[in-house]
Amino acid sequence: MRILAIDDTRTLRELLCRTLRAASYDVVEAENGEEGLNRFHEHKPDVVITDLNMPVLDGIEFTRAVRQRPDGGEVPIIILTTESGADIKAEGRKAGATAWMVKPFDPQRLLDMLTRLRT
Repeated sequence: MRILAIDDTRTLRELLCRTLRAASYDVVEAENGEEGLNRFHEHKPDVVITDLNMPVLDGIEFTRAVRQRPDGGEVPIIILTTESGADIKAEGRKAGATAWMVKPFDPQRLLDMLTRLRT
């Protein structure tokens, strides 16, 4: 399974990618939503994990843009963020996010979520 991991914080992105690669996932990285859209088009990921607060294009704007694409309607999108308020989660769901996970993330919980998304 190919996963697109988008986060503007290099250390967190590296930790996320290391966790995913250790579990044998094919990972493509991007450091903001705009770069993520380009990578989405190039690599056709099976799942996207995106930060919420990023420069250029944030996670919700990225999610909306993916959902408007003919090839983006069914791809699960997990928003991984420090924010957990009901309003922002509702905005994420409205944009088309599949799931929400609060940072710092628990690697096993993330891997379990990915397993559930595959079935």
